[in-house]
Amino acid sequence: MPRRRIGFWYRFAAVICKPPLVVLLRRDWRGIEHIPAEGGFITAVNHNSHIDPFAYAHFQYNTGRVPRFLAKSGLFKKGFVGAAMRGTGQIPVYRESTDALSAFRAAIDAVHRGECVAFYPEGTLTRDPDGWPMTGKTGAARVALQTKCPVIPVAQWGCNELLPPYSKKPQLLPRKTHRVLAGPPVDLTRFYDREMTAELLKEATEVIMDAITRQLEEIRGEKAPETPYDPRRERIEQRRRTQAQTHQKSGQTVQEEGLGK
Repeated sequence: MPRRRIGFWYRFAAVICKPPLVVLLRRDWRGIEHIPAEGGFITAVNHNSHIDPFAYAHFQYNTGRVPRFLAKSGLFKKGFVGAAMRGTGQIPVYRESTDALSAFRAAIDAVHRGECVAFYPEGTLTRDPDGWPMTGKTGAARVALQTKCPVIPVAQWGCNELLPPYSKKPQLLPRKTHRVLAGPPVDLTRFYDREMTAELLKEATEVIMDAITRQLEEIRGEKAPETPYDPRRERIEQRRRTQAQTHQKSGQTVQEEGLGK
């Protein structure tokens, strides 16, 4: 299947975004040979800075296979932003859909058209204290198993040093290096043609996230934690700690009131 032409809107965005990226970031980009020259595919990318989508898009743009990012469907309806989203071929996610597969129908269609669909499987900036990838959401695995397209794991590091996660203050000096390492396609064939249960999707997602993490280990030259950071588990633990502290304070108050009688 032929690749889609880049088009006016994407070239326009590149003219605006590339100059500041070139000034702010050195580049150490590897693994471009793993980006398919033809046909639809998915890239699964780690997320550790608010600016890394722009830097990653720069990397992907230079391969000739521009990424189509997923975004809330509502953004496609609003004035200039909507026009730019549609013009650059970004992909709406229909979160209001009660059918999980229908929520990603535009992504599935894009893969079938021969596009590169870029997923941030974590769904948000990593909350791991050391910047490692967290547990992933199942959207990328769902689309991959539905289309049987290649999934390219991509790790990146450096934008988080320029603009740390959840920070609004960039660290401009010294100049940072954006390091990208794209790996060979993740082998998901053992999950093909099976019922798409929650457990199967979870297992396939873990395989994808593990591949991204291995790429990031190579970039950083160190080992990731054995167990990835799980935001859901952390929220549960935080609630438990809060409840324990509340009970402890209540007990102290009762004890103090008893002593005051």
